[in-house]
Amino acid sequence: MEQKFIKPPVEERYKKELEALAMNDSSRKPENWRLSPKAVRAFILGSDIPLTAPDGSKIEIRKKFFGNDALVERCIITLTGSRGLMLVGEPGTAKTMLSELLSAAISGVSTNTVQGTAGTTEDMIKYSWNYALLLAKGPVREALVPSPLYVGMSKGIITRFEEITRTPAEIQDSLISVMSDKVLNIPELEDEGLLFACPGFNIIGTANTRDKGVNEMSSALKRRFNFETVEPVKDVRLEKQIILNEVQESAVEDKIGMPLDTDVAELLAMTYHELREGISDTGIKIERPSAVMSTAEAVSVYYQTLSNAWYYEQKKMSIDDLTQNLVNAVCKDTRDDLEKLKAYFNTVVKQRAEKVGGLWKQIYFSKKYLK
Repeated sequence: MEQKFIKPPVEERYKKELEALAMNDSSRKPENWRLSPKAVRAFILGSDIPLTAPDGSKIEIRKKFFGNDALVERCIITLTGSRGLMLVGEPGTAKTMLSELLSAAISGVSTNTVQGTAGTTEDMIKYSWNYALLLAKGPVREALVPSPLYVGMSKGIITRFEEITRTPAEIQDSLISVMSDKVLNIPELEDEGLLFACPGFNIIGTANTRDKGVNEMSSALKRRFNFETVEPVKDVRLEKQIILNEVQESAVEDKIGMPLDTDVAELLAMTYHELREGISDTGIKIERPSAVMSTAEAVSVYYQTLSNAWYYEQKKMSIDDLTQNLVNAVCKDTRDDLEKLKAYFNTVVKQRAEKVGGLWKQIYFSKKYLK
């Protein structure tokens, strides 16, 4: 029986697309890249032309990253060179997803990852030792346990470094010599103590702008990266489409048969957009919550509401459930945000309930859950 994973890696989820792109790829390709930059772009941003898969069938390459296409193109070109790529922005702007897509398309693997935390140590990044072998044989390569940076350099693949500014400054700075010289020094191995990076190696880092000042990157390390800022989605229609796409994919994986309600997705996209921007479409100023009003959070609120309807065997998604999930998402950092959400309901939502009616009227009457 084939084992099923909660979240398969990108290279497994889109295996057929990657195989079709590789089979039809005749463009210029950097050394040790699985796909050319043009094919990597098509994988992430989609293609209008169906491709022939290895089994002879036609397959559509779907758009996976909704945002700034030019940013994606710059990211790909950065990774063809010697400088690393640093994706920065608000939480929930799909920085991690973009780094996974880039790694899967370029290296065929997206799981060679360091998850940065306050407890990240140097051996979690570079290498550690099998102490039983170390005691038995001494410091030999057989006793060395490779960590993501070592793996990336030895195999010529991308190493992803998530939440880099969450790690202590001395851990961050241990990357400087590696990124400058593409050499990892292993002093315990003496004569074999230098690991030279193979072609194809590079680092994709991510950092949240809300973490600025936690462990600010040194100027020396910053110079080793090209920085790209991933902005929140500005278009309500695009945000609605992202919500529907992400939820649809998750629902299929979790075998949830409840049909998606596009009107609910539009309402949620509009709500998140206005709370994030601090102004309604009619010019009413809104006090922004301190919580992150990201598209990823909107997807979570929608999916939780959908799941509730499915597992409790409701006929359709409940607006009361949607409002309760929205309150929990907005007020998770501080209850002070509840007053801001109440003000939004009492002005913008109330006005739409009177003028538009429909779902806006339903969600306005559900304000009893704002407590």
